[in-house]
Amino acid sequence: MALVLIDYLAVAVFAATGALAAVERRIDVVGVLWLAAITGIGGGTVRDLLLGQPVFWVREPTYIIIAAVTALLVYLTAGLPQTTQRILLWLDAAGLAFVAVSGAAKALAVGAAPSIALVMGMITAALGGIIRDVLAHEPSILLRKEIYITAAMLGAGVYLVAHALGLSEPISAMLGIAAGFGLRAGALVFGWTLPGARGTDDRTDGGAGNSAP
Repeated sequence: MALVLIDYLAVAVFAATGALAAVERRIDVVGVLWLAAITGIGGGTVRDLLLGQPVFWVREPTYIIIAAVTALLVYLTAGLPQTTQRILLWLDAAGLAFVAVSGAAKALAVGAAPSIALVMGMITAALGGIIRDVLAHEPSILLRKEIYITAAMLGAGVYLVAHALGLSEPISAMLGIAAGFGLRAGALVFGWTLPGARGTDDRTDGGAGNSAP
């Protein structure tokens, strides 16, 4: 029951980010509903297909209803001052933490190895936001330097470790959510990043015998 509630909340949060992205572009209500649904269920859909499981929202239409209601609430309150880009970022951070844990938990529940569960948690967490950015013509989060997928990996990883240690499901889930959200929050507040790949400007030019700055 705890994981089901987390799953519902995660869909609602991600759907809200999709709806906010649509509202910012003055898209009509149908577009808001569509982008909210795609963002809310996109990652979980791919996860279920990869695991060979029935797609969760086809089996349980409550998820679509939650995404639609969330989208309508965002659409109807779009004129309020709090619907800003900053709110979108924090909602996305919360959704990232929730679905990283729920994705890993669902993979474990169908017999996947912990390593596969970790990957499924990352896919579930990140793919919805990536799809949202593509459809909303936003620069993908993958192309930004700030920590994002690493937060999903940490959240899913902490949950899996706690689960392996025999902690209860709610406690394991809460630990994973707290870890994932904490890292993502640090990236938003303090600008935490991981080192970038070394490009051609960072390597020594063998012909000239000099190093680029």
